[in-house]
Amino acid sequence: MQDNIRGRAYVLGDDVDTDQIIPAHYLTYNPAIPEERRMFGVYALSGVPAARAGLPEGRRPFVPEGGEPGEYRIVVGGRNFGCGSSREHAPLALDEAGVEAVIAESYARIFFRNSVNGGYLIPFETPTRLVGEIRTGDDVELDVREHRLTNHTTGRRYELSPLGDILPILEAGDIFAYARAAGTLK
Repeated sequence: MQDNIRGRAYVLGDDVDTDQIIPAHYLTYNPAIPEERRMFGVYALSGVPAARAGLPEGRRPFVPEGGEPGEYRIVVGGRNFGCGSSREHAPLALDEAGVEAVIAESYARIFFRNSVNGGYLIPFETPTRLVGEIRTGDDVELDVREHRLTNHTTGRRYELSPLGDILPILEAGDIFAYARAAGTLK
């Protein structure tokens, strides 16, 4: 896990569900096969309605048609990010697209745990509504240890909620690496 993550932000609104993160018809790809696993990143966030894709203006696809993933490293969401089904493919898709962290006001618990347990991305919670404060394409930097987001485009800084009990799991890489290091899994 990196202490600092800097890159472009991609902003979404409230209630982004797992079918918007990775639509069900792309779940035929096998994440155990590297060339198929990569496709999860290509189709990440392809189910988000156009008007809500890349706020505030919208109509900005996360991965342009025919393009490659990797333009955005931090996703900013509103309330109830990752709601819907329990598919673990949702945080995997964001990870394969180059996303290293999601910052949202709240999460569906299963998405939050899948993100942490699989070691896919860092799910920060924010007490401040950042949708409307951050714009898609802004140059942002996340200080993981200090739980602070800096928007280098505007010069504004935002305090995030501490990671708490999930930090050791993220540092280990995933829940299995954490359990092995703790001696509870062989």
